[in-house]
Amino acid sequence: MLYRDEAIVLRTHKLGEADRIITLLTRQHGRVRAVAKGVRRTGSRFGSRLEPFTHVDLQLAEGRSLDVVTQAETITPFSDRLGQDYDRYTSGTVMLETADRLVVEEKEPAVQQFLLLVGGLRVMVAGERGPGQVLDSYLLRSLAVAGYAPTFEHCARCGTLPTAGGSHRWFNPSMGGVLCATCRIPGSASPATETIGVLGALLTGDWPVVEAAEERHLREASGLVSAYLAWHLERALRSLAYVER
Repeated sequence: MLYRDEAIVLRTHKLGEADRIITLLTRQHGRVRAVAKGVRRTGSRFGSRLEPFTHVDLQLAEGRSLDVVTQAETITPFSDRLGQDYDRYTSGTVMLETADRLVVEEKEPAVQQFLLLVGGLRVMVAGERGPGQVLDSYLLRSLAVAGYAPTFEHCARCGTLPTAGGSHRWFNPSMGGVLCATCRIPGSASPATETIGVLGALLTGDWPVVEAAEERHLREASGLVSAYLAWHLERALRSLAYVER
């Protein structure tokens, strides 16, 4: 049975002498693993259309364990632009690995995750915002879509709001966000009030707040986002080690 879908290529690995197994995040069918036959040959009709970061329109044939790519047309070659900038490329690689880890069920619809990834890559290649902030915003939003939304306003444990004009001063990934002084547990971080504001802005897409923030608060926010991501994925991403944080 044949079906069509659009997808982002997340990763590839070799199969035999000329084939590749392609891991895709598709719009309607979620995470799909498929074989691209003969793609490593010089005269392959697919060529670079099935490389990581490529946004493609595909026709696939259903198989017993792996589907087979029968047609591929490029929609947006994100890799062309990302390959010109190391920081944007490495940040984009983290986005692909995050999507691969968060969408665990194969062929289960994950439309929001797909749209979020496509949108994040478009902003990344546009170059109008810092790659670190685009990445942090994507990570927080993708975690929220996956059911791990952090709270940066209400106490994650008791739900109380901070006093007017302030914010809760403690943050703990295992608790799901900020904590009030009463609910604070050992090992909680104590970020600056401005950093908590940056985190909230990254989650909601309030870019004027993010762009007005000082570098030290952006850096502190990045560290907390990485810790939150590692906690919910149960281990750090390999690609994150190459990103300047």
